[in-house]
Amino acid sequence: MAVPTGTSPPQKTLQAAAPEFDPEAPAVGKRPGPWPPRMEPLPPDHSYNPRALGTWARRTGYKSNMSGESASTASDVEIGLPDNTVNGNILPKGAQADQLPNRDLENGAHANGLKDHERLKPPPGLAATAVSPHPGGIPPNAVVFNPQKARASSDPEVINVVQNSGPFRAEPARAYKQDSEVDMMSQSQDADDALMNKHSHMKYEIRETPGLVPLVVYGIQHYFSIVGSLILIPLVIVPAAGGQDEDVAKVISTMLMVSGISTLLHSFFGSRLPLIQGASFVYLAPALAIIYLPKNFSRPADERFKDTMRDLQGAVIISSLFQIVVGYSGLMALLLRAINPVVVAPTVAAVGLAFFTYGFPYVGTCVEIGIPQILVVLIFALYLRRVSIFGHKIFQVYAVPLGLAIVWAYAFLLTQTGKYDYKGCNLDHPPRNGTVILPFPANCTDQIFTQTQCRTDISHALSKSSWFRVPYPFQWGSPSFDWRTGVIMIAASVIASVDSVGSYHATSLLVAARAPTPGVVSRSIGLEGLTCALAGLWGTGTGATTLTENVHTIAVTKMGSRRAVQFGATVLIVLSLVGKIGGFLATIPQVIVAALLVIMWTMLAALGLSNLRYSETGSSRNVLIVGLSLFLSLSVPAYFQQYDAEAAGGVNAPPYFQQFTVASHGPIRTSSTKLNEVLNTIFSLHMVIAFLVAFILDNTVPGSKQERGTYIWTKAMAARNEPAVMKDYGLPFGIGRFFTWVRWTGL
Repeated sequence: MAVPTGTSPPQKTLQAAAPEFDPEAPAVGKRPGPWPPRMEPLPPDHSYNPRALGTWARRTGYKSNMSGESASTASDVEIGLPDNTVNGNILPKGAQADQLPNRDLENGAHANGLKDHERLKPPPGLAATAVSPHPGGIPPNAVVFNPQKARASSDPEVINVVQNSGPFRAEPARAYKQDSEVDMMSQSQDADDALMNKHSHMKYEIRETPGLVPLVVYGIQHYFSIVGSLILIPLVIVPAAGGQDEDVAKVISTMLMVSGISTLLHSFFGSRLPLIQGASFVYLAPALAIIYLPKNFSRPADERFKDTMRDLQGAVIISSLFQIVVGYSGLMALLLRAINPVVVAPTVAAVGLAFFTYGFPYVGTCVEIGIPQILVVLIFALYLRRVSIFGHKIFQVYAVPLGLAIVWAYAFLLTQTGKYDYKGCNLDHPPRNGTVILPFPANCTDQIFTQTQCRTDISHALSKSSWFRVPYPFQWGSPSFDWRTGVIMIAASVIASVDSVGSYHATSLLVAARAPTPGVVSRSIGLEGLTCALAGLWGTGTGATTLTENVHTIAVTKMGSRRAVQFGATVLIVLSLVGKIGGFLATIPQVIVAALLVIMWTMLAALGLSNLRYSETGSSRNVLIVGLSLFLSLSVPAYFQQYDAEAAGGVNAPPYFQQFTVASHGPIRTSSTKLNEVLNTIFSLHMVIAFLVAFILDNTVPGSKQERGTYIWTKAMAARNEPAVMKDYGLPFGIGRFFTWVRWTGL
């Protein structure tokens, strides 16, 4: 609260010397001035570790008692403060920021040399209340200034303070947690797993450059930990589109290259956060829906794969234009006001829950391999997550790649020991009549199916792959543009943008000084559009956007340096040139792929729901919105998928992919067959229904900002006054100065 300015120019502050004050504790009023305050340089003779003071949390000694942001929403500096507020003071017209005193939080001194304990004490008669010490509470020497009583006081010394001290700020009374209160995240997660825990626990933060060895180790580790997101999607869509073993290898290599290039572009010209770009699961359902459109499924078998890939290329390119326009026009900065945790949580969760018909039904085709794969990953990720080897939580970080390696080796042993060699029904020795291969007898149907699902030598991708191959644009031919497939993929782009917004905010709280500005978010969405266009040109089959799983990896590994992510992206590009690597990964048995996807989709759904930690999860408003969104996201698509299913006609998809054939038999039946296919497909996508329900309800049902958990983005003016924020999000190589006029797409 600012007290009316007197005639005297000195600036003073009435605030207790409280070294244990929590700057983010909930406040009754608003915290004046931009937070954190501008930091003055330390004295030359002050010994300190630059890395240890690299972030606001380290400089101020901040240790969070809250897991979410809702507790600090009411007092956040960004709410209702003028842009000319600097270091807790409102600048007069024409005044410069360097005319105001600043506080050095490193040594507890102000610019005038006074220490905290030497600061102005409240005179007699000033309303101040001392609070008894208790853990997490207000220190014994803390005072709370009551300006109303100060103005009403008749004490001359008090009147002199109020009238002649100039502009000063009074710290508002704060509500502190008692010992009996339990942290919201700790009810379900320990400190090691809390995504929004203390900044100071990060080993390396966004602008820090590790040494050579940590750079290599952490850079490769970052990508290994989310290897499932990078390689599993091609193993699903290529066989569904009619591709052969060598086609799977080519798409995997292409995916690695596009992911590496997209990540480098995003780390330099996008959000600049250490987020990996790759084939998002958001695009998987629309891609499968396009694959099973009647026009694609009815094509000749030898032409179907390339024709379908060209359709996917055109659809991804069309959808990328949507993100480019929304991002670089600045429209995304306006849409951010309507995208909040209550919208993001059910939308992202529905992406993972949408594939429940594929997960375990496919695992059940070879239970002796599929179930062990799930169990091994769960044992590593949950039961052995606290085990450290040389200071690294190997099992928690590498649960998926380690589990894949172990079960794959186990399946290889089963194959080599003759577990699946059936006499008279062996794929290696088909019946022959001289040189003519005959079909297997009818009694071999079950044995042949088991061999196809369980054996590790079914795929010949490794032997057919070349050692060196450069993925190139238009490798499947020129893209085919169809407004039907384009509209379907645009729906995926909308959901991918919502997903990315949540990832930007969560990651910034872990590694950066402050959350990005709306302009930076808008710029990042625009760049995601460009990377999706690259994915369309190269022909990955899906778009390339931010991988949500990356947020969990950063929280677990404590590695927030973008240098490590950039190094890993470079390695990814190099690996994409080795054709044998793509061929080797393409030989992963499909049942292992399904088991790993069960874990990946589970993690995706959980990460989506974790966004609710910013809101009041006990609010009946939020509970009903999220619950209804999730339920309808499963129920409405089921209605579309079951409606007149017998009319599916020539689209003979496997049972676990039947949900993607709805275009040929959905309930929407207008005079336009093409429009019917588009609308039936879009409304059969789980994530679209979840987004529509949550978006409409959250933005129409009354609720406070704290109840909704509204995301707090840094204001552009405040960001430009803080060098740390400018270094975190500013464009590199000084090119930002050429775009200072484009405020809506940057700082």
